[in-house]
Amino acid sequence: MHIFDSLSSFLKRLRSGASVDPIRDWLILLTLSTIALAGIIVWNVWAFDTVAGGGTIGASVIQAPAAFSRTSLDAIHAIFVNRAAEEAKYETGVYSFTDPSL
Repeated sequence: MHIFDSLSSFLKRLRSGASVDPIRDWLILLTLSTIALAGIIVWNVWAFDTVAGGGTIGASVIQAPAAFSRTSLDAIHAIFVNRAAEEAKYETGVYSFTDPSL
């Protein structure tokens, strides 16, 4: 537990204003930074793997089924029926199209 001893002596020196050892202080700073960076990398790899696999992070949200409106579906169906009827008029010759480039 050499790191914890160094950390406790580092904190004691901060409180007492004792002499500073720059090499040890930088080693502590770099060690803590490396541990934090490793934790961030592990978290991001886990989160990516979870989401890429189709999972969710945190509690899953349960959604109520959407209300189904038959009238709106009938209105959409009527629009497509009208479009098909107009297309049939062009194909059967009821409407004639003259090409302006001729």
